[in-house]
Amino acid sequence: MKRAYDILIAGGGIVGAACADELARRGADVCVVEAECAGSGATAAGMGHVVVMDDSEAQFALNHCSQQLWNELREALPENCEFDGCGTLWAAADEEEMNEARRKADHYAARGVAAEILDSAALAEAEPNLRPGLAGALFVPGDSVVFAPCVAKWLLDRAMENGATLITGKRIVELRSDGAVLNDGSIISAKRMVNAAGSLAPQLTPGIPVRPRKGHIVVTDRYPGFVRHHITELGYLKNAHASDRDSVSFVVQRRMTGQVLLGSSRQFDVTDAAIEPGILARMIQRALEYMPGLGQLNTIRCWAGFRAATPDNLPLIGPHPTRENLWLATGHEGLGITMAPGTGRLLADLMLDGEALIDPAPYLPARFANSEARHG
Repeated sequence: MKRAYDILIAGGGIVGAACADELARRGADVCVVEAECAGSGATAAGMGHVVVMDDSEAQFALNHCSQQLWNELREALPENCEFDGCGTLWAAADEEEMNEARRKADHYAARGVAAEILDSAALAEAEPNLRPGLAGALFVPGDSVVFAPCVAKWLLDRAMENGATLITGKRIVELRSDGAVLNDGSIISAKRMVNAAGSLAPQLTPGIPVRPRKGHIVVTDRYPGFVRHHITELGYLKNAHASDRDSVSFVVQRRMTGQVLLGSSRQFDVTDAAIEPGILARMIQRALEYMPGLGQLNTIRCWAGFRAATPDNLPLIGPHPTRENLWLATGHEGLGITMAPGTGRLLADLMLDGEALIDPAPYLPARFANSEARHG
């Protein structure tokens, strides 16, 4: 094993992969350690939605720049990455939600993101299997869907073409100031470490404000054309940010295979990845309220995974406030796939003294320094 790397990255999910790709392309000598395989964990468990969100200006900035980077990657990605520019439909159940759709449309338009308001008739034409009577929707055509595990593998392959090293099947048990200790007792030396371990990041860096948030997904057999876009109910926005209570929302997505992915659930303080029938039943019932025909489709599999959530719904990207040589790239919650390219770019800018693509201040871990000092 090499004596020392410039940078060691803990985690080979899509965020760690994007960081490795960006750093290696800029000439850093990078080593990535992934306990399972590339693109496993939350990357494999998620829906692969690349979406611009506007819950805060900082969230919008990182999402928007990341989406632009995704669009740059699009032509280079192999077919198995299933990049699908299907757009997002934010479905409004009533006039109150239509007002939110109009607000979002105005917000996007002011920032150069294309968006279109659909009335009830236009929504029914766009998605005939939605139930009648919905008030309308916001259509964001620039959003897309990818098969994230294959993207993560491709990014790591490209990083290795630029000299990076990938170690799989070994787990990091400790991040020290001079390197990482693996579960087999071996040590990988590195000048700097990046904790990109998602919801497991607090195990390697105790005290950081990251909590696992469990979610379920269902996938059906192949029904080409049944769903034409990624569809999310506008009520998702308030449900997704309910801080501590369990919640479900209607989220459905077409896949290029013709399959339909169905979500979404959110639970804090659950550590078991087993399917929970009660939550799953609530999620499916919510989906049937919006798209009754889903009840006629054959389900082939369901699973659960863990998102890495922070108190302010923004990721931790940058140097640890008190631990020398330790950097963080975690806490993306449900937007890790969207934000991965922007995170890789921003982290590389900060680590290699480049000019940051966007203002890094809102994402710096130092914003939680006092909390970490109390709980670390």
